[in-house]
Amino acid sequence: MKKAILIFILVISFGKSFAQVGGLASYSYLNLPIPARTAALGGSSIALKDDDINTAFQNPALLSSKTNNALSGSYINFLGAINYGYLAYGHSFKNIGHFAVGLQDVGYGSISERDEYGNQLSTFKANDYNLSLMYTYDKDSLLSYGVTLKTLYSKYGQYSSVGNALDFGITYNKASKLFTLSAVIQNVGREWKTYTVGGPHEKLPFNILLGASKKFKHAPFRFILTYDYLNRWDLTYTNPNNPPATVDPFTKEPIKQHPLRKLMDKAGRHFIVATEIVITKNFFIRLGFNYKMRKELSLTDKQGIAGFSGGLGFKISKFHFSYSYSQVSPVYSMNSLTLSTNINSFAKVDKPVVTPVTP
Repeated sequence: MKKAILIFILVISFGKSFAQVGGLASYSYLNLPIPARTAALGGSSIALKDDDINTAFQNPALLSSKTNNALSGSYINFLGAINYGYLAYGHSFKNIGHFAVGLQDVGYGSISERDEYGNQLSTFKANDYNLSLMYTYDKDSLLSYGVTLKTLYSKYGQYSSVGNALDFGITYNKASKLFTLSAVIQNVGREWKTYTVGGPHEKLPFNILLGASKKFKHAPFRFILTYDYLNRWDLTYTNPNNPPATVDPFTKEPIKQHPLRKLMDKAGRHFIVATEIVITKNFFIRLGFNYKMRKELSLTDKQGIAGFSGGLGFKISKFHFSYSYSQVSPVYSMNSLTLSTNINSFAKVDKPVVTPVTP
């Protein structure tokens, strides 16, 4: 355990040297939650080490022998005509490690191309792609290391971009205590081909996360806690077109925000809390809350359930189904579906031949 804590500290120290302050990043679709299980748990599942190959999308140290020959597909209905999906397959090699390949496709539908006068000239398609190659090495029964190589490609009509990114993950999994601790560095890389010739190379959505999950032996639920954006403290955003009021409209006195409230608001944006309730071994209920998402997606006069998410998972025969629902805004919601299976489960098991005993 001490060794694991030391490694996590080294990861944090390494990650802070790459911290980005301010600015926007390209390839922001890499932050979209995959799969349905992740979306239901508030958008993070970096500390769930089981037979779910999809969790390796966020943390490559989560592959194991349980994901050998696992196959999964996800479909997410996002905003308007935006839809995206993800396919993944895993395979393990004895004495080498665990591998997986994943393909993410984000489609934005048909977009109108217009001139400066608003006249429609044509329509074009816009898509983002991410081909991920993942690898996990088990140091021992407790500690696992992982790395993901992402090849990124975006094409919006006549404009296209190519880049690469690396994810690094470390996971400490104490199966006997039903406890998992993970640290992940995401999207260390570069845009090689810019959208325009001679254009600037844009930043990638760099992020560092810490996560932990704990399931209680005699209780039917698991608690999950994630600290998001360890590399950046202030995640607040002020809309320049709708800045917050600084003067009370009735008293004309300056509006002062208590320093503690401001501190708690900034701190709260980093935490994602979730739970997974085990109804039976084949049926699960999932709930999550993302405070940062709630603050960013709520309207001034209408908050709804923005930031809250939920879903369920169940197993029928050889297939695992997962569904999640989350409110992206008071107007739009996001629905996610994931179907997973393991090819090994379809292998025929020869029944033992019973030889009758002659008396």
